[in-house]
Amino acid sequence: MAMKITQEFEVGRSAGTVFEFFQNVPEVAKCLPGAELTEDKGGGVYAGKVSVQLGPMTAGFEGEATVVSDPEGRTGRIVGKGADKQGGSRGQVKVDYSIAGAETGAVVTVEAEITISGAAAQFGRTGLVNQMSQRLIGDFVDCLEAKLGAETTEVAEQIEAGEVKGFSLMLGSMWSGVTGMIKKLFRRG
Repeated sequence: MAMKITQEFEVGRSAGTVFEFFQNVPEVAKCLPGAELTEDKGGGVYAGKVSVQLGPMTAGFEGEATVVSDPEGRTGRIVGKGADKQGGSRGQVKVDYSIAGAETGAVVTVEAEITISGAAAQFGRTGLVNQMSQRLIGDFVDCLEAKLGAETTEVAEQIEAGEVKGFSLMLGSMWSGVTGMIKKLFRRG
């Protein structure tokens, strides 16, 4: 199963500050719910784990990612692949991001191409994944803002994203869908 996801979010800091933060891969990883950086292999290559619980299934992908950035354009690319050894699933991701200035800070645009095979692909309906990615991006932005707003570097290093709870993500996504339908009904009436 393959899908594309595009997300855009605002951060209340300058584009330069946000781009600088994105260059600190260990700190960015701390803001990604369910992610753990296990090794800096040098040359922009990192080993890590990503755990996601989708309803009754938990997938723990282990693998590598290569990170390349362009300071002049404030853009970057992350290419990763991993495998869930217990469930037999495999995943690949290519993420392109860009950071632009805005009146209230910075706008970050993320475009991801995700390919999942194996048991995890059963839960990968595009609509559900898009809703879940919006929720995860929200958690990421909250963590990013907290780190950038911390009084000291020591305090910032202690801030991490919460654990990914698949059931609560699914409930949140379902609730978001229900409220969206209700809003559409009222707009028609």
